[in-house]
Amino acid sequence: MSRIGKLPVAIPAGVKVSVANNLITVEGAKGKLTQDFCDLVSIEVKDTEVVVTRNNDTKPARSAHGLYRNLINNMITGVSAGFTKVLVINGVGYRAEVQGDKLVMNLGYSNDFIATIPANLTVAVEGQNKISISGIDKQAVGEYAAGIRKLRGPEPYKGKGIRYETEVIKRKVGKSGVK
Repeated sequence: MSRIGKLPVAIPAGVKVSVANNLITVEGAKGKLTQDFCDLVSIEVKDTEVVVTRNNDTKPARSAHGLYRNLINNMITGVSAGFTKVLVINGVGYRAEVQGDKLVMNLGYSNDFIATIPANLTVAVEGQNKISISGIDKQAVGEYAAGIRKLRGPEPYKGKGIRYETEVIKRKVGKSGVK
C-alpha cells in the first residue's frame, strides 16, 4: 500500500469536491480547479474527506495512487489557501515592476525582459527586488516562478541573479587570492 496514497484528504469547510466521469472538480472561496484521472484509481468523496484507492496492484496503478492523492490535496489547498512563491533579485541595477498584465525586469542586459502574467496568477513586486507570485494552481505558480528564475539564475561568485526567497546559494572563492 502506498504510504501517501492511503491517507485520506480532509475537506475543509467552504470547499466542495465532486467526482464524475474520470473528472474531479474542487470549488472553494478562491476559485475552481478540475483534474482528469485515469482508470487505475477510484476516487470517493465521503463526508469530510476524499479517499483514493487503486483498482489493481500493477506498477502503474501503484504510481498513480500516490500521484492523484497529492494532486487532489494540492487542489483543495489551492482553492482554500492558495500558493505563493517569492523570488529575490540580487544585483546592482537589477529591478522589476508590474505594468498592467506584464512583468518588466531589468537584469543587467541591454534590453529589459518583459514577461506576460497569466490570467490565473497574481504578481506583486515589493520594493524593486522582491517578486511575489500567487495563485490557486500549484503547478502554474511553480512553473511561472521557475521561468522567471531561469532568465538570470543566481551565480556563485557574487550572488547576482534571481533566486527563490528560501534558496541558499553556496558562494565560491574567486581566483584573485591565488599566487
